[in-house]
Amino acid sequence: MEPRSGRKLATWHYATAEQVDLVVKTAKQAQKTWAGSTWMKRNEVLKKTAELLKTHCDDIAYWECLSNGKPISEAKADVLSCVDTFNFYSGIAHDLLGHHIPLDPSRYAYTRRLPIGVVAAIGAWNYPIQTCTWKTAPALACGNSIIYKPSPLSPVTALILGEILKTSGLPDGVFNVIQGDAETAQHLIQHRDVAKVSFTGSIPTGKKIMAACAERNIKPVTMELGGKSALIVFEDADVDSGVACAMMANFYSQGQVCSNASKVLVHKSVLKEFTEKLVEKTKELKIGDPLKAETQVGAHISEEHRARVEGYINGAINEGATKICGGDRIQVPGLDNGYYLSPCILTDITPNMTVYKEEIFGAVLLIIPFDTEEEAVRIANDTDMGLAAGLVTKDLAKSYRISEQLNAGNVYVNTFNDVSPLVPFGGIGESGFGRENGVAVLEHYTQLKSVFVNTGTCPNPF
Repeated sequence: MEPRSGRKLATWHYATAEQVDLVVKTAKQAQKTWAGSTWMKRNEVLKKTAELLKTHCDDIAYWECLSNGKPISEAKADVLSCVDTFNFYSGIAHDLLGHHIPLDPSRYAYTRRLPIGVVAAIGAWNYPIQTCTWKTAPALACGNSIIYKPSPLSPVTALILGEILKTSGLPDGVFNVIQGDAETAQHLIQHRDVAKVSFTGSIPTGKKIMAACAERNIKPVTMELGGKSALIVFEDADVDSGVACAMMANFYSQGQVCSNASKVLVHKSVLKEFTEKLVEKTKELKIGDPLKAETQVGAHISEEHRARVEGYINGAINEGATKICGGDRIQVPGLDNGYYLSPCILTDITPNMTVYKEEIFGAVLLIIPFDTEEEAVRIANDTDMGLAAGLVTKDLAKSYRISEQLNAGNVYVNTFNDVSPLVPFGGIGESGFGRENGVAVLEHYTQLKSVFVNTGTCPNPF
């Protein structure tokens, strides 16, 4: 369905078990050829992919916007981030070199970092082409083949990326897209010829995938799961900067971002000023047709998800929270059946509330006052989902001290939801393990072989 209008966008069928088996066998055969290709060949393909993504950015962003509902400006930024990612991994060869280890005058060892084989990747609907790229670019750079299953809610742009890869010279069968639901994913990840699984999505689904990966044959998994993050605005912070960070931490992609900091902790000395400015800026946000350049808030991914977010808002109010802004359905002229909801701000939050404890995955910002540094850190760490955290301060020493205390895989200082292909991204605890991006991800798409060599005769120890 098209989120902006509620109309049908495309029709497709779930891949059957037989089709999954065929795709895996095809990918396994193609991987052997791709793994044997030179580094220059891989570089050329990934570089060309980056060039074509940049050339066709507007067209790809259009389809990303149609299938996901995010503003076209954000969709374009996502595509351009994919350009950066493919460019980065096109030049990663030197980081895959092995090591030579002298042991004594007649003995040495060396290591080789080898492709892992067929990678099954399962993506999320909130960042369709970006999630696909984060898994595909490093997997291909390492010499693997990949089978990508996009979310049924946003299945379009992975296919476009596949066409671009093919045009860029990637051999047939090295990158594959299958459509399907949980049953399709089960067939894929349990296939004996799948050597690695990478998943982005919810915690409950991640746990099921981990169990399935050990059921038939053990295979490594990367889990990029949900979060319940916090942003701390300290008393010395520039309040306007704090407001900007809070909006960045909550309102991108209609709040449908795993690293979002729905808990915004504000020192009591700046609480009044911060709240007034935040409400003013939030009310100024342009909600409307995501295809229009001026739109800042688009449509939720589905009617069901919008209702889920509304359920969190209404549940919080019933538990004693106060709604001071937003949380209302919006009618966009000509798109009356679109899934629109204004960004919401809640106050009077207590730790026993559901919105305090659970990932909302919507534009619902919780203002929580605090007195001391220790109290702020305790509230920020009061979760099992350690994906992200942030703080706003002018004090460099404080930023370092607090960053060290926050239990999160990603910490943002005077910014939020920043990202770069050069920097690893991932969580701790219930938010998963393994990393996307950076050089760190190469460990997840390769396997290490150690070779011991004795240049002389082998002494008999018996």
